[in-house]
Parts: sequence; C-alpha cells; structure tokens
Amino acid sequence: MKVLHVEAGRHLYGGAQQVLYLLEGLAAAGVANVLACPRGSDLAQAARASAEVHELAMGGDLDLGLVRRLARLIERCQPDLVHLHSRAGADVLGAFAARRHGLPVVLSRRVDNPEPRWLVALKYRLYDRVVTISDGIAQVLLAEGLPPNKLRVVRSAIASEPFARACVRGQIAAALGMPGDALWLGVVAQLIPRKGHRYLIAALPRLVAEFPRLHVVFFGQGPLAAELGRAVADAGLAERVHLVGFRADLADCLPCLDLLVHPATMEGLGVALLQAASAAVPVVATRVGGIPEAVVDGVTGLLVPPGDSAALGEACRKLLGDQARRRRMGAAGQARMRAEFSPAAMVAGNLAVYRELVTTVL
Repeated sequence: MKVLHVEAGRHLYGGAQQVLYLLEGLAAAGVANVLACPRGSDLAQAARASAEVHELAMGGDLDLGLVRRLARLIERCQPDLVHLHSRAGADVLGAFAARRHGLPVVLSRRVDNPEPRWLVALKYRLYDRVVTISDGIAQVLLAEGLPPNKLRVVRSAIASEPFARACVRGQIAAALGMPGDALWLGVVAQLIPRKGHRYLIAALPRLVAEFPRLHVVFFGQGPLAAELGRAVADAGLAERVHLVGFRADLADCLPCLDLLVHPATMEGLGVALLQAASAAVPVVATRVGGIPEAVVDGVTGLLVPPGDSAALGEACRKLLGDQARRRRMGAAGQARMRAEFSPAAMVAGNLAVYRELVTTVL
C-alpha cells in the first residue's frame, strides 16, 4: 500500500508531530509513505527516514495552484490513497487533487471548532472517511450532520518515554531565566486567542499573592505574543511571567514543571496535555472539546469551565498548595499515557481506516 500524506504545518508540534509518529509506524508496518509538506518545514527533514518527502509551495486556502501541484505529485507517485492531515488549504484543495485521479481520501480532523451545516454537507462529500482525534470532535461533526458511516475516532498519540525523564532544574532554570527554587507553572500552547492565556493572566495576581515563589512560563509562539506581553506588564507580573517562545528542549523542560495549565476555549484533544502527563506533571485545564479525554478530572488533574478565571485560579490554588496531591496525579497521568495513548495504537487505528478503502493487503 502506498499513501500520500499532506501536512501544511511548518513546525514539528501538534498535528505535524502526530504525522511523524504515523509515518514512522506505517513504514515499520510496510506501508510506502509519500509526504507533501511546505518547503523548509521541520517535518520535511524529520520524516525523510520514513517517507519519500516532497516539499511544495503551500499558500493556504486561496492557493488554488496547490491542486495542480498535488495532482502532478499524484501522477508521479501513484498512491493508493490520500490522507489529508491539516487545514490551511490542504483539506479542500488536497481533496480536489485526489478526486481528479479517483483516489480514496481520508481527512484527519484535529480541531473542535463548529462549522455551518451547509458547509459540512458540501465539504465533507469530498472525503471517504473523516478521522477525528477525540470523541469530542466526533460529536461536533455528528451534530452538524456528518454521516456516521464516514466517521472514525483515532486518538492522538504520545511517545511518553522522551518526557519521562528526571528534571535537571538548575540547567533548565538557567535556560529559561527563572529561579531554581520557584514553583513553576507552565502553559504549552500557540499564542492565539482560543488557547485562553488571558484567563490565566487574570487569575495570576491572587495566585502570586498566595504563593510568593510562583513563576509562570508561556511556551509557544504566535500572533498574540506582543499583546500578551503587554497584558502581563499591565498586571504588574513582568517579573513572574516568562514568554520563552518555541523550545526544542520541551522534553527537558516539562518534567521540571509543578503544574501545567491549559485554559483553552476550544481544543480538539491537546497534545501538550499528553506530553505533561507523560512527564508526570498534573494538569489544570478547561472542560471543552476532547480535553476530558486527555485529563481525568480529579485523577490526573482538575477541569474547570472555559473562560472562568476565578475557577481556573481556584483549581491552580488547590494543586499548588498540595505537593502530595500533585505527585499522585502526575503518577496517575504518566501511567495512563503509557497504557492508552501509544503511537502503536494510533498507527493501528489509521491503518484500519486505510484497509476499509484500499483492497491492497499488506
């Protein structure tokens, strides 16, 4: 079986990291992978050991030339199936290219944002199967009219071993510019509105007053960087909140956190939550989308309503003030990641979808 994968993400986190896990697992299972991704993307280099990589210009939803470029790639590579992994034009335009050649098309849906029913009725005709990374996303699509026979749920995966390491706190403190003896609260998310950083900033003055050793790290980059920096300064928290951007050493940083907070207003599943649990870090997050599938409330962390700074702050207060509870939740989360979110299970789930559509038997 040969599969053409299309991923428009440029950085190796979130969906692109899931694609890399999938490529590696499929290659081990004997699938021939072809990857189309943006020129200069991090995934292009990382995937060369498990896929034939083609770097293409990908300009988003209005880049109609992508249909032609992908169609030419299909003509050259002759895949049995096309798997579209991201939006930003790759979902619809990639489907047009595949349909031009009569190939079956699989779409991975990683976000839970709603779409109008009329759009679902039109757009999802393009796909033979829609694979959601959580039950939460599946329920959104079903409510909008997606035919159940097209829908499959295959949860995102986490290779937990790289995150299950000891914290070298002095080294990481120096790298992040933080005091080594502080309580460390982290947020790992793109700096975009739906990740909800503003709700944590609103809760921080009271938390800092109660926990004088508290320091907060925002890992990630995005268009809100300057705005969030101003909000932190306006709240008088410039010495307590550190915006450190994208970190390639996240697997070293996460085990040093005392608590991970994810105040998103929308979330498909939340790979950062899986990474934190793998590092034995408890989580405070919102009860939206697929997050309740990643965080077991009261067992591996605490869940609060979205957009509620008071509830968010109270949940953080409970865990910051109880080290023994944090350790229990962290250990429970780590054990759950190993049992339920392995890359092998994710690869098997996607491969089963392919076998529904392609008669080739591996």
